[in-house]
Amino acid sequence: MKKYDYLIVGAGLFGSVFAHEARKAGKRCLVIDKRNHPGGNIYCEDTDGIHVHKYGAHIFHTDNKEVWDYVNSFVEFNRFTNSPLACFEGKLYNLPFNMNTFYQLWGVKTPAEARAKIEEQRQAYAHIAEPANLEEQALKLCGKDIYHRLIKGYTEKQWGRSASELPAFIIRRIPFRFTFDNNYFNDAWQGIPKGGYNVLTDALLADTEVRLNTDYFAHREELDALADKILFTGCIDQFFDYRCGRLEYRSLRFDTRHLDVADFQGNAVVNYTERAVPYTRIIEHKHFEYGTQPTTVITYEYPDSFGEGKEPYYPVNDARNMEMLKRYQELAAGRKDVVFGGRLAQYIYADMDDTVAAALQLCRKTFTQV
Repeated sequence: MKKYDYLIVGAGLFGSVFAHEARKAGKRCLVIDKRNHPGGNIYCEDTDGIHVHKYGAHIFHTDNKEVWDYVNSFVEFNRFTNSPLACFEGKLYNLPFNMNTFYQLWGVKTPAEARAKIEEQRQAYAHIAEPANLEEQALKLCGKDIYHRLIKGYTEKQWGRSASELPAFIIRRIPFRFTFDNNYFNDAWQGIPKGGYNVLTDALLADTEVRLNTDYFAHREELDALADKILFTGCIDQFFDYRCGRLEYRSLRFDTRHLDVADFQGNAVVNYTERAVPYTRIIEHKHFEYGTQPTTVITYEYPDSFGEGKEPYYPVNDARNMEMLKRYQELAAGRKDVVFGGRLAQYIYADMDDTVAAALQLCRKTFTQV
C-alpha cells in the first residue's frame, strides 16, 4: 500500500482546492511545489503591512454563487471594485469603455452622442468584409480613436508583435457601456480576501502535508512511487517531455518598489497603452485593501517572452499550438493514473472563479464515483 492516495503537483489555487476536498473525502494527499511558498500565482508578500500581489494583480470576481460562497467560507472578502485607468500620452481614460471614456475622448455627454460617434468612426472601415488580422478587426469594431489610444499599443506589448501580425480572433468583440460606470466587471460578486490571498490558500491546505522547494521533474520517480494517483497542474507538454513539441506562452516580469510616500497613483491599476512605454501597467497594492499605511508598494508589469527559467502566464492559442495541445490531450487520456487540471495542464487562460469551479467539478466527479 502506497503512503498517499494523491500526489498533487502544484500548490496553486486548483491544487489547493483539490487537496482540501480530497482530504474531506478521506484521501491521503501530499502537495508539492517547486516554489518556496504555496498559493501559486495568487501568493502575496507582506511589506509594511501591505499585501503585495507578487505575480500581478488578482481580483476575484464571479457570477457563480456556489464559488463565491465557497471561497467566503474560508476568508471574508472586501468590497473592492476594479476600476482601472488607462494612460495615453499623459492623459487618463476610464476603463472599461464607458460614458466617462467617451466624454474624455470626444466630449460627448449622452449615450446617443456616443453611439453616433462610434458608428461614425466604424464606418471608415466598413469596407473591410473579413478582417485579416487583429488591427483590421479592432478598427472595424471601434474605429481609430479607441483603437490607437487604448488598444493598439497595449495589445502589441502584451503579445510582443505588431497588431497587423496577430490573428483577428483575439478580439472577437469590444464591449461598450453607455453608462457612467467604471466597474470593470459585470459579475455580481467581486473583492479581495481580507488579509490577502494567503489566508485563502493557507486555509485550503490546512491539515494537508505540503513540501515546498520540491521540483517534481527532478525527483519524478521517487515522488510517483509515493501515491496511487497524481493530480498534475503544471505544463502538460513538460509532463510528456515535450514529445509533441513545446507549447508557446507569453511571460511577465515585475519590478516592485517600496516607496516612502503614502500614495503613488491613487488607484490600484493604471494601464499604459502607448507602445513606447515598455510596461503595460503599474499596480499599487495597498488600494486593493483600502490601505492607510504611511508607505506604498508599486509594481511595474512588463510583458516578456517565455523561455527557460521564466513563468508561463498566457497561452498562445493559435492553430499550431491548439493542434499540438490536441496531441497532448490524447496522451493524457491514456494515463489513468494521472489527472490533469488547472490552467497550465489544460493550456488555457482561466479566471480564479473558473479555476475554483473546475476544481470542485473534478472533485465531485472523482470522489462520488463508486
